[in-house]
Amino acid sequence: METDTKLRKFGRVCEIVDKYDRNPSKLIPILQEVQKEYRYLPEEVMTYVATCLDMSPARVYGVASFYANFALEPKGKYVVHICDGTACHVKGSGAIKEALYKKLKLSGDKPTTDDLMFTVEAVSCLGACGLAPVMTVNEKVHGQMTAESAEALIDDILAEEADNA
Repeated sequence: METDTKLRKFGRVCEIVDKYDRNPSKLIPILQEVQKEYRYLPEEVMTYVATCLDMSPARVYGVASFYANFALEPKGKYVVHICDGTACHVKGSGAIKEALYKKLKLSGDKPTTDDLMFTVEAVSCLGACGLAPVMTVNEKVHGQMTAESAEALIDDILAEEADNA
């Protein structure tokens, strides 16, 4: 059973690597697509990519760990980014982050729920200062948020997930 799961996992990675003609110079787009598929870059998958591209695993890991947009730990199905840029911070983004941390039982050391449903991260800027405070959920922008509206948004997502279960 475990072998079937690994074959499926590596099968999808093979498709991605083949799409880029197994070209080592395409490592970043390969890793981006792998991360999109799995929501993070598992160590065994990075090692497999390295083998497919005839590169050392250390080089692949070095690239993955250098760029902030690559995740080396599992992320939730819903990734919530809370802007902590100047405009958002002044307008209360810290309270939004704290409210979501409390609601989802998270912290700076534990940004992802145990069920891998949510990851909450503060980011330096989302580029929507006119809508401050801003947060995104899977890159969908939500502006002029409050702690209460952020919690309500999470409740809506949870209700939708329950309806689809």
